[in-house]
Amino acid sequence: MSGTTQRTDESRGRLGSVLSGLAVALGCVLFLGGFAWGAFVYRPYTVPTASMAPTIEAGDRVLAERVDGARIRRGDVVVFRQQSWGDVPMVKRVVAVGGDKVACCTDGRLTVNGKQIAEPYLPEGQAAEAMGIPEITVPEGRLFLLGDERRSSLDSTAHLAEAGSGTVPRASVDARVDAVVWPMDGMLERPTGFETLGPLSSPGPLRPVAAMIVAGAVLVLAGGAYGPIAQRLGRRATRTEPAGAR
Repeated sequence: MSGTTQRTDESRGRLGSVLSGLAVALGCVLFLGGFAWGAFVYRPYTVPTASMAPTIEAGDRVLAERVDGARIRRGDVVVFRQQSWGDVPMVKRVVAVGGDKVACCTDGRLTVNGKQIAEPYLPEGQAAEAMGIPEITVPEGRLFLLGDERRSSLDSTAHLAEAGSGTVPRASVDARVDAVVWPMDGMLERPTGFETLGPLSSPGPLRPVAAMIVAGAVLVLAGGAYGPIAQRLGRRATRTEPAGAR
C-alpha cells in the first residue's frame, strides 16, 4: 500500500503544481491586461490649484478618461487646454454646452436654460457664483466652464470679454475626470442637478479595470502560495505513513 499511497501523493503534488502555474499565468494576464487597458484609456494628472475644491483639492492625483470633446456633457469635470487661458492643462466643470443660455444668480443658484441647477459639490455655504454671470448663449461647439470653488477659480467668468464669452471649444478637451486616486477618494459622483437638461455622461471603465488588476494580483499570490503548500503537505503525508501499512 505504501507504493500506491506515495504515487497518490506525488500525483496530488503534480496536480497542485499545475493548478498553481495556471493560477499564476491567469493572474499575470489579468494583472498586466488591466494595467495596459487602464494606461490606454486613462491619463493621470496632478491638480495644482484648489479651484475645484472640495471635489478636488490642490495636489490631488486624478485619473481622467481620454475622450473626444464631442462626448462631453453638462456636469462633467474635464481636463483641457486653451491658448488664451495659458495653454496649460486645466481642470474645470462643464456647466453649459452649445446652444444653452447660462446665467447667475437667481436665488443664489446657477441657471441654465432658465432652470435652477442644484450644485451640492460647491463648498458649504458658498453661493453659486461670487461675481455673477449675465445671461450668455453658449456658441455651438463650445463649453462654458466653472470651478467648484467659485471665489478663486479663474474660469469662464474671468474671460467673458473674450470672443466666445469665456467659452472654450470642445476640441480643447483632452480628458474627463473619473476619479481622485490620491488621496483615495474614489469615483466622482455624477452631478444629478443637470439631469433635467439632458442625459449625463456614463463613467468610464475604471471599475472593471481595477477589478482585473485586483483579481490578477490575488490569483498570482494565491497560485504562488498553493504550489509549495501542496508539495509540503504531500511530503508530510509520505513521512507520516504508518510502517505496517505495506
